[in-house]
Amino acid sequence: MDGLLRVRIGQHTDPGPKEVNQDFHGARVPEGPALAAKGVAVALADGISSSEVSHIASAAAVRALMEDYYCTSDAWSVRRSVQCVLAATNSWLHAQTQRGPHRFDRDRGHVCTLSALVVKSATAHLFHVGDARIHRVQGKALEQLTEDHRLHLPEGKSYLARALGLQPQLEIDYRALPVEPGDAFVLTTDGVHEHVGAGFIVQAIEAHADDLDQAARDIVAEALRRGSPDNLTVQILRIDALAPQDGSELQHQRAALRLPPLLDPRDLLDGYEIVRELHASHRSHIYLALDPATGEKVVLKTPSIDLRDDPAYLDRFLLEEWIARRIRSPHVLRPSASVRKREFLYVAMEYVQGQTLAQWMIDHPHPELPVVRDIVGQIARGLQAFHRMEMLHQDLRPENIMIDSEGTVKIIDFGAVHVAGLAENAPPGAASDILGTVQYTAPEYFLGEAGTPRSDLFSLGVITYQMLTGRLPYGTQVASLRTRAALVRLRYASALNAQRPIPAWIDAVLERAVHPHPLKRQEALSEFVHDLRQPGAASLARHRTPLAERNPLMFWRSLSLVLALAVVALLGVVHSLR
Repeated sequence: MDGLLRVRIGQHTDPGPKEVNQDFHGARVPEGPALAAKGVAVALADGISSSEVSHIASAAAVRALMEDYYCTSDAWSVRRSVQCVLAATNSWLHAQTQRGPHRFDRDRGHVCTLSALVVKSATAHLFHVGDARIHRVQGKALEQLTEDHRLHLPEGKSYLARALGLQPQLEIDYRALPVEPGDAFVLTTDGVHEHVGAGFIVQAIEAHADDLDQAARDIVAEALRRGSPDNLTVQILRIDALAPQDGSELQHQRAALRLPPLLDPRDLLDGYEIVRELHASHRSHIYLALDPATGEKVVLKTPSIDLRDDPAYLDRFLLEEWIARRIRSPHVLRPSASVRKREFLYVAMEYVQGQTLAQWMIDHPHPELPVVRDIVGQIARGLQAFHRMEMLHQDLRPENIMIDSEGTVKIIDFGAVHVAGLAENAPPGAASDILGTVQYTAPEYFLGEAGTPRSDLFSLGVITYQMLTGRLPYGTQVASLRTRAALVRLRYASALNAQRPIPAWIDAVLERAVHPHPLKRQEALSEFVHDLRQPGAASLARHRTPLAERNPLMFWRSLSLVLALAVVALLGVVHSLR
């Protein structure tokens, strides 16, 4: 267990004076890579006394979280993973009520509260809806970390304002807290915390530090002794040790592999036969190779000789294949299907017969607008595959895009990809270097801000602009940005050009896509692609073609009429003065 997250968990539930226990609780401490990738989860749910099926809702909610959370992608953040699971559970519970006899009385349907805690790396992620509570032991005090979603009426009555299954959409509280070894968290239902003081809970945990189940039993017993009329559930989680934040599974894998030498044709690397070198740069060496087992051509990417002493570079290098195996899109390069045992550090990917978009632009300096739309649409679909996995590409540029012999466009390089689920394991304050190519990198990165899907949209907008004009919308200005004052001074160069017949509304779409401020760009890649095909009202309003261009004859006739009226008016004024 050395080097892994270690926790102790104690829990106990009791129906109290009621015949049915509508509380349900669960905990899961996975083994192997899942412990580092997903962390430890505990959760409890509390049914409502007015419903005869609320215990079903409680059990379904906790079981879904304990099972489905660990089936979500390792690339997803804890927050997205849990919220997706709970949203699906909420929809199912609400649908059960709508199909049942109490569809018009939600207080008798499939409804429950839920409080959950996920500890991953050095962070505790809290999820809460309802009136159960999550506390943290702070010295001799018990700090309440959640807010009760209960509405109190003047006559002493109250009801749940929020709960699972209550509404078609779920609004759930989320909070993330840094943790340290020795921290303890306590989850309780209202049958406990409304009758037991904070001091007793802290003392029980201290007295039974080696047997947290007994501590939970003592707390429940004290609540019963004090006359609790409800079901009672307590969960306690104490953190004994945190996993090193620089000890990821990829790093362990990298340490077990040897660095390959520079390769020549006919050399062998883990059974692959090198055919020829395709590309070499300061970042990597890329070879065309043959897999003798299948007869298929593959591309092998090996680390740069110049950067082999940089552990961070090697970890990111190995991450490329990890990312590729989690993306499913015809517009993203696939990893090689080979599962041969490795001795060397390299990345094996599918071989694409074609050319980069950079070369394509050289060969097609004046592409037709429909062709550009098609290429951009395919790139956007590839980016959307990254975004669905909560990844940002961060280095979209013409050299990282391939067009094969059939015209299919593929994103081929993942060396700068940001993965939300892995970023959670990074030490606090870890440096976030600009990994992309500066000409295509969104301005927010240069200001030290985090990227969003709109950052990738900016890069795609620059590429689209370059395909249509042969130049960049801001030249080299973006790379020198370091302050917001410099951001304000950025000036977009219109894409309109007499030598390249581009509609004015296309220029408006491009200007919006590459706007220096992320929130002023299109909201999504799909909106940008749509706007390139069909102008929106905003684009038409900003760049409506002047009348002189749309209908010169009408423009001059109208101008002549205005001038004639002005002359008549002036003559009238002169005549009146005589």
